[in-house]
Amino acid sequence: MPYKEHIYSVLVVSASEKFNLSLSPLLPPAVYTPVKTVSSIAQAQRETLERAYDLVIINTPLPDDFGQKFAVDLMGDKGERTTVVLLCVRGDLYAEIFAKVVDYGVFTLRKPLSIQTMTQALDWMCATRERLCRLEKKAISLEDKMAEIRLVNRAKWALIDVCRMTEEDAHRYIEKQAMDRCVSKREVAEGILQTYKQ
Repeated sequence: MPYKEHIYSVLVVSASEKFNLSLSPLLPPAVYTPVKTVSSIAQAQRETLERAYDLVIINTPLPDDFGQKFAVDLMGDKGERTTVVLLCVRGDLYAEIFAKVVDYGVFTLRKPLSIQTMTQALDWMCATRERLCRLEKKAISLEDKMAEIRLVNRAKWALIDVCRMTEEDAHRYIEKQAMDRCVSKREVAEGILQTYKQ
């Protein structure tokens, strides 16, 4: 499979000018656009309300909060969001913070960071983002399929109630109508429900 170029939006939450300057060359615009840098959790919260970011990098601590709770909040209660979050923490705090955020899918790195470590972390974040997006698409597809099944079942019951068909006959009728008219079973079911106002 050929390599496909992707562009990722990035929010950097860091009050350290040194960290921001060292990170900037690792985020080339050809791959990371836009890149927004804020220096507090309050600013980051406002920013994430305005738009969703693919990647969020939090350099702890921040002036108004450590950043751990914000990282967990970004992931959602069950880690169901597709944003990928990285917490950069002091080495002596790493084990404690990692234990608190790992269940939510937050990545954690021990500071000080080398350029190589940060580059690898960005690669891992991008790979994770792609995987999450694929899983989200599959979940949406599965939800659509389940909705279609429920709709077809409602249409079958309408045919059973109104036309006194058996369930098997109702099922065959919907399938045959879909084939004969070259439409989906969903469309046939919607037409049946509209006809019989179910």
